[in-house]
Amino acid sequence: MKQVQLITDGACKGNPGRGGWACILRFGEFKREIFGCSSYTTNNRMELAAAIEGLKRLKEICAVEVITDSEYVLKGITEWLEGWKKRGWMTAAKKPVNNKDLWIMLDELAGRHKTQWNWTKGHASHEDNNRCDELASRAAEEQVSSEKAQQDIYRKNAND
Repeated sequence: MKQVQLITDGACKGNPGRGGWACILRFGEFKREIFGCSSYTTNNRMELAAAIEGLKRLKEICAVEVITDSEYVLKGITEWLEGWKKRGWMTAAKKPVNNKDLWIMLDELAGRHKTQWNWTKGHASHEDNNRCDELASRAAEEQVSSEKAQQDIYRKNAND
C-alpha cells in the first residue's frame, strides 16, 4: 500500500467571506500542490475542503497521513463523527451538525483509505503547512484555483 502525506489548510477573508483551501500531496519524491476557492464561505468549510480535495485526488487505496492545523477537522473526524452519525447528525447539545454535507463527503473519502490524522500548529515550523497557508490565503484573496474548472461547492449553506 502506498504511503502518502496530505497536508491541508483553509483560509477565509471575513468569516463568512471569500475563502480558499490548499493541500499538498506527498508520495516519495512526488509533490503536488492543489488549491481552490469559494466566493462566500467559512474558515471551517475551507479547512474541510482542503482535506476532501486532497483525498479526492488519490486514485487507489493508500495509507494516508493527514496533517491539519485545524482542531475542528481533527476532532471532528477522530472524536465527534461517530457520535454525530449515531445521533442522526445532531451534536451532543441536540443541535444540527454544521457543515454536515462536507463531513459526509470527508467520512466517505477517508473511509476508502487507511487514514491517520495529525495536528500541527498553524503558522509555525511545518514547511508544507506554511505553504498551504500561503496558497489558501492567495486563493481566498484572488479567488483563483490550481485547476481550470472551479466549482463553488463549498459555499456556505444557509442553514449553517
